[in-house]
Amino acid sequence: MVKKNIKYHQAVEELRTILDDLESSKIGVDELSVKVKRAAELIRLCKNKIYNTDMEVKNIVKELETELPAGKNTKNEDENMFSSDEN
Repeated sequence: MVKKNIKYHQAVEELRTILDDLESSKIGVDELSVKVKRAAELIRLCKNKIYNTDMEVKNIVKELETELPAGKNTKNEDENMFSSDEN
C-alpha cells in the first residue's frame, strides 16, 4: 500500500527505479508481480495528486475571475500597474 504522505516527486523517483530495474533485468520472476503492483499503486497516487492539484488551481482561477469582473482593467491600466515611474 502506498503511504498517503508520500510526495509526488518521491513517487516518480520510485517509479523510475522500478522501471530501471525492469529494463536492466535486475528483477527476478518472483519479485516481478510485487514490483508491478507497487508501480501501479504509485501511478494511481500520481494521477490522484495531479487531478487534485488541477482541481485546486481551477478553483483558485475561478475565484479570481469572480473577484475581478472581466474587462475591468484595460490593457493600458495593466501596463501602468506594472511599469515603473522613471520619467
